[in-house]
Amino acid sequence: MNRLDLFPDTAKIKDDSLFIAGHSLASLADTYGTPFYLYDRATLDNAAAGYKTALASHYPTTASVTYAGKAFLCIAIAQWTQPHGLYVDCTGEGEIAIALAGGAPRERILVHGVNKSIHDLKSAIQHAGTIVVDNLTELHRIASIFTEHTTRNTSLWLRLLPGVTVTTHHTHTQTGQHESKFGMTREEILEAANFCKQHNLPLNGIHFHQGSNFRDASPLKAAIELGLDLAKEIGFANKWHFCPGGGWGVAYHEDELPQPDVNEYVRVIAENVIAGCASRGLTLPHLHLEPGRSLAARAGVAVYRVGAVKRRGDKVWILTDGGMTDNPRHAMYGARYSCLTVSGPGGERSEVVSIAGPYCESGDVIIEDLPMPKIKEGDLIAIPVSGAYHLSMASNYNGSRKPAVLWLENGSVKIIQRRETADDLMRRDEAL
Repeated sequence: MNRLDLFPDTAKIKDDSLFIAGHSLASLADTYGTPFYLYDRATLDNAAAGYKTALASHYPTTASVTYAGKAFLCIAIAQWTQPHGLYVDCTGEGEIAIALAGGAPRERILVHGVNKSIHDLKSAIQHAGTIVVDNLTELHRIASIFTEHTTRNTSLWLRLLPGVTVTTHHTHTQTGQHESKFGMTREEILEAANFCKQHNLPLNGIHFHQGSNFRDASPLKAAIELGLDLAKEIGFANKWHFCPGGGWGVAYHEDELPQPDVNEYVRVIAENVIAGCASRGLTLPHLHLEPGRSLAARAGVAVYRVGAVKRRGDKVWILTDGGMTDNPRHAMYGARYSCLTVSGPGGERSEVVSIAGPYCESGDVIIEDLPMPKIKEGDLIAIPVSGAYHLSMASNYNGSRKPAVLWLENGSVKIIQRRETADDLMRRDEAL
């Protein structure tokens, strides 16, 4: 498979150099410095349109797509979501503030979180249209906060722990298994629903999520059945909501191509919800999908400059100016990546290399054992599929400063997050 297929839709090789959205990555590096991240608007737009088209083809009533803020959220990304009519999934007070600053209206802000603080819940009730309730303790807190408000403009969904997993990383990206920290059992869901009725709380939906970055939609069927059974027992009628989560995967390496089929994912969900509701006499719900990764991941590219090359017998280390502080996924759970050199990307891949960052950790590795053209000091490399769960998990370990983030369209480049400075690192500090 072609490595270029991992890159944004607008990626091209021209004059033996890598371009995205008509912009030379070498020129961008000269102008903005490295490391930097870029987001290609056309790829984001195409991903959102693909979900909306699939839902229109397979689901006959109201359906919505939710952007998962945890993939990466800044003001510009929140702004981008709104012309597409996307909901914004926020985890807590901080992401709610970013969504609001980006112009997301109350009715399109949805709040998740496994242990929401009182501050998170108060912010959600003040600003969000929906809270996904994770546990009974949280529900009791919500009820106590609601008593302080004369209006109740925030709806509640209950998060089901389905006990059914999808095929993904068994420790780090599965969320639906019986022992998971997320959500409520069937018995807890029914207790929560009864509590909502007793306290006149605005319950109108069921949610579950089984895992992230999976490629086989078939395990969703059993969880959908469980969710619809509960909806029937609770007694949802008109204008109720059903969300079977998200987590549809993307290819990170050429060995994983082609990209997982979004239309097939949506078809499996829609057909099972339609059939399940018909067999139970349920009105079709407002269907929600939460595809954060598969909306954003391929739109993002990380660009690093090589500082040193070390040869240790058969091992070749390519040392770059970024690493685990802006992309911890390989260090955390062995995520596998590919890359291209910015200049000469079509060169013969004559050397197997590992790519690592500058930080004082043996785990500061981004890529292991990847065939590449011979790389020298000063070269630029571009790592695709860097748009989700990189910058949102970035740190300042070793005093590292988070990279600049660029927004690319044909004919324009805009900085949507400036590079951090040393002053930024000390902004919260107080001297003794």
